[in-house]
Amino acid sequence: MSNVLNKKLLVETLATKLDITKKAAQEAVDVILDEITVTLKDGGKVELSGFGKFEVKHRPARTGINPATKQPMAIAASKSPAFKAAKAFKDAIK
Repeated sequence: MSNVLNKKLLVETLATKLDITKKAAQEAVDVILDEITVTLKDGGKVELSGFGKFEVKHRPARTGINPATKQPMAIAASKSPAFKAAKAFKDAIK
């Protein structure tokens, strides 16, 4: 068995454990992931008690160095999704 849980395996596991169809499980997974995405896109945070927190981190514009030419270059500001694990989740995987 693989050590990677992908979306397909998550759907199959959900369908088996809840005794629902794979189609219903797929829809449930899609709704959850879509809601997380929309909430983060709108500037919100997603907190799942005992699991962790999803949020968007803002990186300001800065000056970097092009490693090929050693010349300074402008790096634009950006947004990046971030996840911080809850203590209960960290303790569970130790």
